[in-house]
Amino acid sequence: MSTELAAAPVLSTPEDRIFEAAAELQATSTLSDDEVREIYDVERTVKELLAGGWTKIALQFPDHMLVDAPKVAEFLTRDVETRGESKKPVKVSILADTSYSACCVDEIAAEHADAEVAVHYGRTCLSPTSRIPVIYVYTTHKLDHDAVLQEFQKEFNDLASKVVVMADLTYQSHVASVVKLLKERGYSNIVATEATRDPAGVLPNRRIVDTHADAEQLKEYSLFHIADPPQSLLLALSSRFTSLHILSIPSPSNLSIDNPTIQAAGLLRRRFAKVLSLASAGVIGILVNTLSVSNFLPSIDLLRNKIDKAGKKSYTIVVGKLNPAKLANFAEIEGWVVVGCWESGLIEDDASYWRPVVTPFEMEVALMNVEDRIWGDEWWGGIEKLKVEDTDAKTDGHGSEQNGAEQNGETGEEVDEDESLPPEYDLRTGRLISHSRPMRLAVRSGAATSDGNKEGEANTTGSALISRASGEIASINGVASPGAEFLRSQRTWQGLGTDFDQEASTLIEEGRSGIARGYNDGEGDQNRH
Repeated sequence: MSTELAAAPVLSTPEDRIFEAAAELQATSTLSDDEVREIYDVERTVKELLAGGWTKIALQFPDHMLVDAPKVAEFLTRDVETRGESKKPVKVSILADTSYSACCVDEIAAEHADAEVAVHYGRTCLSPTSRIPVIYVYTTHKLDHDAVLQEFQKEFNDLASKVVVMADLTYQSHVASVVKLLKERGYSNIVATEATRDPAGVLPNRRIVDTHADAEQLKEYSLFHIADPPQSLLLALSSRFTSLHILSIPSPSNLSIDNPTIQAAGLLRRRFAKVLSLASAGVIGILVNTLSVSNFLPSIDLLRNKIDKAGKKSYTIVVGKLNPAKLANFAEIEGWVVVGCWESGLIEDDASYWRPVVTPFEMEVALMNVEDRIWGDEWWGGIEKLKVEDTDAKTDGHGSEQNGAEQNGETGEEVDEDESLPPEYDLRTGRLISHSRPMRLAVRSGAATSDGNKEGEANTTGSALISRASGEIASINGVASPGAEFLRSQRTWQGLGTDFDQEASTLIEEGRSGIARGYNDGEGDQNRH
């Protein structure tokens, strides 16, 4: 496991990489017209477009398929105009870059293009959308079935082996044929799957064919997965099958098989370590990683309420596509929870992130009491399984104050602020944590202030940030604000100010001039890059 970062990463580009030449991109498609029509299912797409009467169309491709986008757009435009009864001109837009992850439909970009329908190509999470209709084209790729059977027989010698055959959506069309061939060779307990739109199912977006098997019965089966799955799917499936067997496909005939069961168990242990780190965090960032999944707004409200009830402070942040430099700008945030679909909710390459980044499921585990915190058999990466309708209380941003007042009212005793709070420790490092529930401290301070006001003292709460005495947290509108406290006490740069008021006046000197690739400094005209 990689070591944790002791400080935020450097946000500037290293000097030795400033003039690196960008990688050359292939500008033209290498596929023939017939191959493009077959792989991108042009015929079915045209039929659905004509049936819906849509003439303003947005095409969303993953990066590696963009090279074929012009041909697909040309075929769709020509076929819809030729076969359509409407005399309206057909407008096809290519969404060359997505706002978030490629698996989600970019409804925002499609609306900017004034599209009536979006056509999504390649792997998808199939999360429900809310704005515009969507046509999903998984695409179809060639696969050598004999090579697949050969690798399968190497892995499963027993003809009575219980195996579920599943594939990436881009290879899903081969599953039925492969299962049929395996049964012809004597395998009697082989189960096929087919694609369906159910992201929160036992098998995400898949359904068992011709066999009834619930979650408990599936644990008796092994999984044979064609093509490498995303890491979020691998972790979700690791607890639902006896073992995992992944068939990698570098080329249609060059196949290799891997058993990542132990690797997945190690990844889950690493995820639990992040949960323990987040359990001791006092300030949580809710990171919005989708604007397309239909229930993302209620999910954000639910997470806010749960974080609020735990006595922690939450800030909601939208940054677009994630990278470590963006999140490192928010130094006051001690941990992040990602609001996204079940694929994009997990940040795979997270070793370079300064603070832990977890999924909503992991956030719920982190907010549990130590006595109740049990890592069960199930793991999930997105917001699909959040029970939005089970919210117990509605808060307006001051939920911690309300909850704290209720707790104080139940006991009927005066609370002696810090001394009444039990000590909390970071279970990974053993260190005492004094700020894991800053809003609970604010509740008690607020209650004390309220009592003082009833006795005739002046109310000092206002709309401005209040700088309290040393050792106390800053507040806004009478509610503690860890972000404001961090700005007051720890940020070294707080914006443009009057740092140089006392500096004596000097003569104007010639400074840097030139263009970005090479500047001239001072009188010597020394060139610098």
